[in-house]
Amino acid sequence: MAHPWFTKAQRRQLLLNGQRSAAGKDIDPLPVVKLFLPDGALTWLLTELDPTEPTRACGLCDLGLGSPELGYVDLTVLASIRGHIKLPVSRDVYFQPDKPISAYAADAIAAGRITA
Repeated sequence: MAHPWFTKAQRRQLLLNGQRSAAGKDIDPLPVVKLFLPDGALTWLLTELDPTEPTRACGLCDLGLGSPELGYVDLTVLASIRGHIKLPVSRDVYFQPDKPISAYAADAIAAGRITA
């Protein structure tokens, strides 16, 4: 299933990272895409898509509760989320990753939120 948040290149990289992870390779990739709720405090830095279930993404998830964590998210659920004024989840087209996801996670845990 294609998602409007990802370019073709981003989707390819997300799937490649997912395949490497599924193969048991210890990976710490750069985030591929940043999603956020424009009128809310939710943010996701995604690193991979599950190759057998491509609506399941992995990355750093911040639900705005002060405790961001690495984990999985269902993209169909993200597509249904709306903020205070009913805006949908969007992709940050200006996001340029500059460090591996573990570094973003460490920074986010220290700050209590994703700061990228």
